Amino acid sequence: MEATVETLETNIEGRFVLKVVWLDKDVALAVDYVISKGTSPLTPYYFWPRSDAWQDLKDELDKKNWITDTEKIELLNQATEIINFWQEKGRVTSMAQAQQKFPGVVFSGTN
Repeated sequence: MEATVETLETNIEGRFVLKVVWLDKDVALAVDYVISKGTSPLTPYYFWPRSDAWQDLKDELDKKNWITDTEKIELLNQATEIINFWQEKGRVTSMAQAQQKFPGVVFSGTN
């Protein structure tokens, strides 16, 4: 039974990927659903600080009743870490450095 539980947990962790656009004046967040060897967009990009990107992302995830509360919490916690990091160090940190700090996140951007 333990092996089954571990396998299930691994599958859940790999179901979603947080995507980030790292810019000088904004950071954008979106979630993709992992399908086989690719991904499919699950949410649009939400730009911080243009809007409350965290709340927008939460509202969108809450509409998807097939996503577990645990998965939502993990994604939102990760989004919080990225927003906080961008606020503190975004102007002096390159996208490559941010990618090193958050290796499970897909980054794109201009710096």
